[in-house]
Amino acid sequence: MTHYAMPMFRPRVSRSAYDSASAAGPKCRIGIASLHPTTDSDIADTLFRLLDSRASAATVCPSEVARVLAPGAETAWRALMPEVRRVASALAAANLLRVTRKGVPVDAMGPGGPIRLGRP
Repeated sequence: MTHYAMPMFRPRVSRSAYDSASAAGPKCRIGIASLHPTTDSDIADTLFRLLDSRASAATVCPSEVARVLAPGAETAWRALMPEVRRVASALAAANLLRVTRKGVPVDAMGPGGPIRLGRP
């Protein structure tokens, strides 16, 4: 496995088991931090492992990374997507990753739809 020099990341904080966004009352949400403890390094390692398993010009979808890290229920990997995008943004800022939308470089945290992650 190739080791990459990674920028400093802040540790992932635990999520609440309940989300009170619904006016009808709290709705249950899987707390992935407790079920699948995932650090920024875990996310980066999984991302680069997926890239290493593909052709040099190939890219991966952030959801592929999240699905590997949080298998099972759809809510688990979906809840991990903001962290995957945040780590991708930090790696891109350190020139370790390329983030594109329709082949055009973009900010991983910016609005606008699906992104792809690839080698710089």
